[in-house]
Amino acid sequence: MPKPNLIFYCELDETGLLNLFTGGRVVSILEQLGAGVSLGILDLSDTRADIVRSLNDANIPVIAWLLLPKEQGYWFNSGNWPYAQQRYNAFKEWSAKHNLKWAGIGLDIEPDRNEMEQAINSGWLGALRILRRGFTQDDGQTRATFAYEQLIAQMRYDGYHIDVYHFPTIIDERRANSYTISRILGLIDVPADREVLMLYSSFLSEWGVGALWSYAPQAQSIGVGSTGGGVDIGELQDKVLPWDEFERDLILASYHTSTVHIFSLEGCVNQGYLEKLLTVDWKKEVSIPRDDATQVDRIRMLLRMVLWLSARPRMLMWGTVLLYFIFRNKRK
Repeated sequence: MPKPNLIFYCELDETGLLNLFTGGRVVSILEQLGAGVSLGILDLSDTRADIVRSLNDANIPVIAWLLLPKEQGYWFNSGNWPYAQQRYNAFKEWSAKHNLKWAGIGLDIEPDRNEMEQAINSGWLGALRILRRGFTQDDGQTRATFAYEQLIAQMRYDGYHIDVYHFPTIIDERRANSYTISRILGLIDVPADREVLMLYSSFLSEWGVGALWSYAPQAQSIGVGSTGGGVDIGELQDKVLPWDEFERDLILASYHTSTVHIFSLEGCVNQGYLEKLLTVDWKKEVSIPRDDATQVDRIRMLLRMVLWLSARPRMLMWGTVLLYFIFRNKRK
């Protein structure tokens, strides 16, 4: 397979950015790879603007991965859409002030970071509070979806290409015509010019490579990893792909998409992977995880059944009643 276009996520504060790009070695390798960067906009500082300009000068495409302050939820979701609009307005002013050039804007659709941390700390009671949302009708989800659609329309009018980073289960929800998981987690399904499915096999343990191969045919672009870095989310932070598995995931992803996103740039640098990417043989044969993918396919089929029924509670109720009478008559 031909070498795909590589885009590296980078999610560092000012100090981390300066340490990463000082000396020019990372920029030089990115140039050789012909790679781009999806840069997390953690702040609107002069330092971050200087880094973006240096990448602009090196003709490295930079996507503005918009993020919110931690107290506002960090990632974009159904609960913080007013902050998303404010963030975009501030981002435009900052970009104009520093004359920054962007290859696009990235929207990361994930649960509220604070809410997830509270749920983890509260144990099963916290989890139950979140799960209840999946079985309640909330106009807030509809309002948030409309607000994000309007925001994306404004971004496109301003000339930006839009990437959206999604959990892969969004594909199963669409097929089941049910958004139970999205309501539970506060996710939203919004239009994009390119949809990236986050298929980080390190986070899914033995199911990881099977999930990647199962979802890959439905992906416009695939996110692989993790090589480390990002937000501190407990044990997941320590699950770093070894090089052979990372290379395998890259090649498998390249079978299905011409653009592969890598999480993360700083992780690749710390693990010594960035230089190794220069010598990857993209025509190298790798084992296709058909058996693992078949197992994931079965799980996904069951998930879609549950999602379909969750969106049709009356049918679920009458089906349960019917099964009860069938079982009672058989016993008689």
